[in-house]
Amino acid sequence: MVYVISKNGQPLMPTERHGKIRRLLKAKKAIVIRRCPFTVKLLYDTTKHTQPVVLGVDAGSKHIGLSATTKNKVLFEADVELRNDITDLISTRRETRRTRRYNKTRYRKPRSNNRIKAKKNDWLAPSVRQKINTHLVIIEKIHKILPVSKIIIETASFDIQKIKNPDITGTEYQQGDQLNFWNVREYVLFRDNHLCQCCKGKSKDKILNVHHIESRKTGGNSPNNLITLCETCHNGYHKGSVKLPKNIKRGMSFRDAAFMGIMRWALYNKLKEMYPNVNSTYGYITKNTRISNHLPKEHYIDARCISNNPLAVSDNRYYYIKKTRCHNRQIHKSNKLKGGILKRNQADYTVKGFRLFDKVSYLNDEYFIFGRRTTGYFDIRTLSGEKVNKGSISCKKLKLVEKSKYYLIERRKAHSSPTLDVGVSCANF
Repeated sequence: MVYVISKNGQPLMPTERHGKIRRLLKAKKAIVIRRCPFTVKLLYDTTKHTQPVVLGVDAGSKHIGLSATTKNKVLFEADVELRNDITDLISTRRETRRTRRYNKTRYRKPRSNNRIKAKKNDWLAPSVRQKINTHLVIIEKIHKILPVSKIIIETASFDIQKIKNPDITGTEYQQGDQLNFWNVREYVLFRDNHLCQCCKGKSKDKILNVHHIESRKTGGNSPNNLITLCETCHNGYHKGSVKLPKNIKRGMSFRDAAFMGIMRWALYNKLKEMYPNVNSTYGYITKNTRISNHLPKEHYIDARCISNNPLAVSDNRYYYIKKTRCHNRQIHKSNKLKGGILKRNQADYTVKGFRLFDKVSYLNDEYFIFGRRTTGYFDIRTLSGEKVNKGSISCKKLKLVEKSKYYLIERRKAHSSPTLDVGVSCANF
């Protein structure tokens, strides 16, 4: 499939007449503006007749399913992998900042009047905002190559209280587990009967602490990640002399469900502001459509069902897109070297003329740079993280194909293992 843009920059219907595209390029009546998806721009005036194209969007917290279809044909399908490292990066930054201020500055009372969430009513957490922006950017990129006339989006909603208690009804929704408790710590102590869950009171230590089963950075401060320990067991655990019983495990995580609940209307309302014809649908309708038409469970297949054209003919190819980090703003490593020297964390912008996530050619195949060394030996992999070989490869054996643009993309076969397809690999979207 070749995507076509008019002389004025408006998207036209894509074509499979590869011979005609080849002749236009040879006659310099068209130019290539994007390698993947392969897109050309016409250099002469032409008609602007298009067909109705519906874009189905299966919104998610880890993956986005996209499918642009007409009544009979699939024009574009993609599975987008979102970033899930924002929370860890912000937690690491907070730990480093607190350590630095503890060592270098006097104690200051916490301030709340200078926090941005106190100033803006529509404030969203950085992890949520980043994922919503990725949804919007990907949809905008599709509008640049296809004449999308309608968007149908499925944003799931989860009843977390119903997941915890299937029999909950009526006013019970207003009577949560922490009702009448001052804070989470008081609730956790009450839930555990003010008894150490490790030694069951054998240590005779009356001082009780609330312990994170998983680190606060990973598991958060939710009650299902907290347990009551006496101070003796708590200190012993962190020193490595005490082990917790095997039955102490973190409860079910509702992070993804909470994200979908937060982003549901924020994403839908922003799409309504950007595009004129946006509709929403529900997950049970998508599931019924997929099962009725005997289609496999994939993100882009769900998006095809959302577009109301589940039987549209596909070429059994889809694009796998991965959002990568744009910049690394941490200047120094957290751990100091001998003599209190801080090692720089940031690498040079280019190493031997290559950047991180550049697309390169090696032995007639195309890969991405996942690691660089100043010696000129690089770690190259497929987009799924599959290494070319056990060691590094000299940059002298690599040929630059395309610079990194933070949205890496490759074309894959449908319903097959996620390996790079030789001959149809792609780079940046």
